Amino acid sequence: MCGIVTAIATNNVVPVLLEGLRKLEYRGYDSAGLAVLAGELTRLRSCGRVAELAALADARQLSAHIGIAHTRWATHGVPSERNAHPHISGGLAVVHNGIIENFESIKADLQGKGYVFESETDTEAIAHLVHYKLQANTDLFEAVRQATNELVGAYAIGVVAEADPFRVIVARRGSPLLLGIGEDGMYAASDTAALLQVTRKIVYLEDGDLAELRRDSYIVIRSDGSPVEREVHISSLSADAVELGKFRHYMQKEIFEQPQALAQTLELIAGGAGITPQHFGARAGEVFDGVRRVLVLACGTSYHAGLVARYWIESIAKLPVTVEIASEYRYRESVPDPDTLVVVISQSGETADTLAALKHAKALGMQRTLAICNVPESAIVRETALRFITRAGPEIGVASTKAFTTQLAAFALLTLALAKINGRLSAEDEERRLAALRHLPVAVQKVLELEPEIEQWAQRFAGKEHALFLGRGSHWPIAMEGALKLKEISYIHAEAYAAGELKHGPLALVDKDMPVIAVSPADELLEKLKSNLQEVRARGGELYVFADAGSEIPESEGVHILHMPEHYGMLSPVLHVIPLQLLSYHAALVKGTDVDKPRNLAKSVTVE
Repeated sequence: MCGIVTAIATNNVVPVLLEGLRKLEYRGYDSAGLAVLAGELTRLRSCGRVAELAALADARQLSAHIGIAHTRWATHGVPSERNAHPHISGGLAVVHNGIIENFESIKADLQGKGYVFESETDTEAIAHLVHYKLQANTDLFEAVRQATNELVGAYAIGVVAEADPFRVIVARRGSPLLLGIGEDGMYAASDTAALLQVTRKIVYLEDGDLAELRRDSYIVIRSDGSPVEREVHISSLSADAVELGKFRHYMQKEIFEQPQALAQTLELIAGGAGITPQHFGARAGEVFDGVRRVLVLACGTSYHAGLVARYWIESIAKLPVTVEIASEYRYRESVPDPDTLVVVISQSGETADTLAALKHAKALGMQRTLAICNVPESAIVRETALRFITRAGPEIGVASTKAFTTQLAAFALLTLALAKINGRLSAEDEERRLAALRHLPVAVQKVLELEPEIEQWAQRFAGKEHALFLGRGSHWPIAMEGALKLKEISYIHAEAYAAGELKHGPLALVDKDMPVIAVSPADELLEKLKSNLQEVRARGGELYVFADAGSEIPESEGVHILHMPEHYGMLSPVLHVIPLQLLSYHAALVKGTDVDKPRNLAKSVTVE
């Protein structure tokens, strides 16, 4: 959600801080600010985009060798300049990502000690608490350590103090934070993308870590004060990977990167290699052996990937599958089974609800855990026995696209691995299914060539206020994903239903102003779906059908057909989601919405 950048260097860090914030804009925010030490503490804050903050810095000709910066996504207090970070207390400034659950009690205690609060945020309580601790201890590092030990909740924080101008103190618990080791200084940020401008040497902090950054050195300690070593990683990302290039928006770029992302994700089965449990970790054979059921925990788009996987795993590996919304799972009584494989899915690997659900499942005794994730060093990956890294590359657009299709590719491999270990996959079937997976990037590329036709359809959606998406079987979750995409970036209200449910209520909504989008693969449910589509036409509804070759749905007045290049069997959901992504993107373009940064949303949801 929020984004943090800190820097201490031999050169002017203001441009580094601002560029870092620009690279974190995709996370979602409503205000931005920075604080630097240049003889005295100077703070600038603004509502709106980072560009406005940059204009303020330029007007002031701001220059400094040490500073902290922040983009805020409002949790406590409305978006406003007074609620924007950094927050100040007696010459020290704090930026914070996360939620402090016990801030009200801390605030009441500090008010009793004479501290005056100027904002509605939980973060200001951190600033005053560090300042209070500093009165009894002249060392800033120790004051931050003592203060963070009293915090309950999630946080990544950066602290600078006017009286201590040669170091930045950072800490994390539950929110991502990493260090950057540069040639001219030391940096910290919420995301690697913010630091690629200055370094590719990255240190991933773990929960409970604090770090002191100086211009030419850094120290990491645990919350009890004991020193700890953290490995330095060389990031495989390049600055070019997070640039737009020839595309108008990151969402468009990421839609068209899907053939490459899928090829990278499926590289381990290239060249005739077979499926093996070891694709999911060295201990996968041991973990998978004796699995009797599968529990998938995820949120949003990742939840839809889990719903598709349920059809695949149950039909091919013959294991029962439960798919749970992560934010609901740990708040209800469930029946744990130690022979359950718990699969958690997250693009960022920092999704708070999913991480909490995983920890809850483990606490119930379910230790067979697997993460499907796009970020190798993320918190969720570190919590699981097994992991599969999807290799989609950085996904900047808030509306997930390539992360979703690579998650589906990972689930296809998992399905085959579970089927093989359970004796449900013959050699012939394995080779046939692997050949289809190897061809998947080419098949997706062919679907992308339909963009001009989809763009024409999108023109008709711009004036609509509502839309209905229909699908059956494994394509019902694809309809759900299509509806979510349309809502996210075009702000058109959209709902998705299993097509057989149409007559049980949603049909009452259908009229000439309610477009109905149908996902229509040429599978065993096609004839049933055709009947559902007739129900729509009989009520005057206008149909937009994404149909496989051979589905034999004729185009007529009120029935618009877009023919997919080929039918793709089990993997058809991967192909059918592509035109729905493009439809949402182009509808948003026509409406003029902010495609990559839709209102009220954030990319990395690190709070509950």
